[in-house]
Amino acid sequence: MVQRYAARMGLILCLAAAGLSARAAERVTLKTGFEVDCSRREAVGDRVRLYLLSDNASAENYMEVASEAIVRVETIPDPPAAPPAAAAKADTPNPPAGDLTRAEMHEMLAHAGEAHNIDEDLLASVVRAESGGHVHAVSRAGAQGLMQLMPQTANTLGVKDAFRPEENIAGGTAYLDQLLTRYHDNMALALAAYNAGPGAVDRYHGVPPYRETRAYVARVIREFNRRKLAARAAARNSQQK
Repeated sequence: MVQRYAARMGLILCLAAAGLSARAAERVTLKTGFEVDCSRREAVGDRVRLYLLSDNASAENYMEVASEAIVRVETIPDPPAAPPAAAAKADTPNPPAGDLTRAEMHEMLAHAGEAHNIDEDLLASVVRAESGGHVHAVSRAGAQGLMQLMPQTANTLGVKDAFRPEENIAGGTAYLDQLLTRYHDNMALALAAYNAGPGAVDRYHGVPPYRETRAYVARVIREFNRRKLAARAAARNSQQK
């Protein structure tokens, strides 16, 4: 089964990082409709290297695209402060007891991922960014549980108790599945919509210029890439033994 976890962009994404920043120098739009915020561009043969904006910028934080894949480059202003609807997520410095063990979390995420054809590592990355893995996490905005479902969203998804891990994960995964379908498997847009709502993504025709949302998308993608790199390293070590 081919798992759906990356946008069909036809790009080479450097797995070291894939950050977005609130302060973008340029916004590069590709033929696929994918938008990339970068600090600078550099020609490398018949390709263009886009140096991505992130909190931990480095020479390795880039992606390469074919020159003809770029349809527009524009300078963008600093984004406005995040609106109340995009306020910070889980705010539980001392979460109640009852969090899942690593094995329990793995089993639930694997089951939900298989049901919706979504990579388990992507789901785990969302859980980490949303709640830090705390079953009883509640944000200031009222989002609840591992995948931080708002009560209305949870109700729409058929989640009766957002603090029951299996229900929360099932509902959050179903919602992410809907967003990936809506944005044609564009991971960045789906994650932005998960954080700020699809209305904001549609209004800005891309990741909205909210500081919190851009940081959220970067955080999830970095964690996803970290997990993939770790898995590759573990596989190499296993083969060498």
